[in-house]
Amino acid sequence: MSKPHVRVYLDNDSTPVIDHELPTQLSVDTRKLADGPHRLIIRAEDQSGTEGVEEIPFHVQNGPGIMVGGLHPGSTKRGVMHLTVDAFSADDPFDPRRAEARREIPTWVWVLFLAVIAWIIYYAATMYVIPPQYRNTPTFGPPPAVSAPAASAAPATP
Repeated sequence: MSKPHVRVYLDNDSTPVIDHELPTQLSVDTRKLADGPHRLIIRAEDQSGTEGVEEIPFHVQNGPGIMVGGLHPGSTKRGVMHLTVDAFSADDPFDPRRAEARREIPTWVWVLFLAVIAWIIYYAATMYVIPPQYRNTPTFGPPPAVSAPAASAAPATP
């Protein structure tokens, strides 16, 4: 019987990154990998020689994050396309003009906004009904009748 061990391969490389007895630890420096999709293939063997394989795809993004506005994966376009492209990196100096990505407001945000406005209008229109018991109170009732000023109590002299 052999000791359990593991071999870890990166992408399609035939040379393992590690070939150690179990348990073990592994460090992969993604700065040495190209940006894009990669995969780790782990082949572990137990004491009886039975091998298990695990494949883990992952994505490396060491370069700046790229944002494209106006084009989505799998979309169909015709005519002239107007795109906005921007790239951000943690190493770039802070520039307030580039702090937020400029993209169009999604349709669902506009629909939600209009639904909230419609609800506010409906609420205001239906909640202004004055309950019958308060209709004749000083707050909600008609204004008091204005009477003529009272005559002075002093007798007039002829």
